[in-house]
Amino acid sequence: MKTDLLTRFLIEDQAIRGEFVILHKTTRELMSEQFYPPAIRSLLGQMACASLLLSGTLKITGSTSIQAKGSGPLTSIMAESTHQRTCRGIALWQQHEQSDGLATVGGATEANRQDINPGLSALLGNDALLVITLTPEQGQRYQGIVSLANDELSACLEDYFARSEQLNTMIRLFDAGDYWGGFLLQQLPVQTRSEETDENWREITMISDTLSFAEMLETDSTTLLRRLFHQHDVSILQDEPVQFLCTCSEERSLHAIKSLGREEVFAIIAEQGAINMDCQFCNHHYHFDAKKINQLFDDPTLH
Repeated sequence: MKTDLLTRFLIEDQAIRGEFVILHKTTRELMSEQFYPPAIRSLLGQMACASLLLSGTLKITGSTSIQAKGSGPLTSIMAESTHQRTCRGIALWQQHEQSDGLATVGGATEANRQDINPGLSALLGNDALLVITLTPEQGQRYQGIVSLANDELSACLEDYFARSEQLNTMIRLFDAGDYWGGFLLQQLPVQTRSEETDENWREITMISDTLSFAEMLETDSTTLLRRLFHQHDVSILQDEPVQFLCTCSEERSLHAIKSLGREEVFAIIAEQGAINMDCQFCNHHYHFDAKKINQLFDDPTLH
């Protein structure tokens, strides 16, 4: 199986659509600027896969993000994907120094990278909420809030689709070392549901639950789908390349500075002589001197 591709397909005789994605280079670059303990790496990689699956399913021209904030060891985590199949993400966590000098969370350390994957509540705290944000290039932004009633991200997202979209949805998220994967099935909207459509859905999801991540990694997409759904009419729509790409820019940075207001910004300039900003996603550095800041507030065409 080639990595860093999003594959979309249809099970046409069952009116079910599907997607799967395997990430390797994308997640490696996404996490390259930060050290994350294994439990957080695992969740961040899963969120990256999930955001890509949602961006393919929800089909907006813009970005789709999944974000959670909490009071646990993991204070904030988010992944964002675009309709162009670019992805970025970041996590913020409380670093507790141990006697060996290694930062830990959930009992895992860099020196002990065994598969320790505490649930969402253990990482984020019981008061955390999951927020799904759709930001179209044109039109209004939409946010959906998902309670973390389940300790698995996939189950929380399934609940989101059941409540907001009222569509049967199956999501499976995988990780193995430096590889992450996601698999999604969803019933297409139908005018009327029947016992037959419900039974067909149960059959397809039972078949899909036999799929292992090892199979996804070892098998090309056509062979995988034909083997899995050999009794059904499956059409592969397309394989779309996925890559890490940060959407930061000088223009966005200036917009953020301007939102602080003239008085506060010029107070910073008076104290520091310039404003420096580093993107948390890609570590790109932006430097704005007094001349640039004067232009920002004096020229209405600069945003």
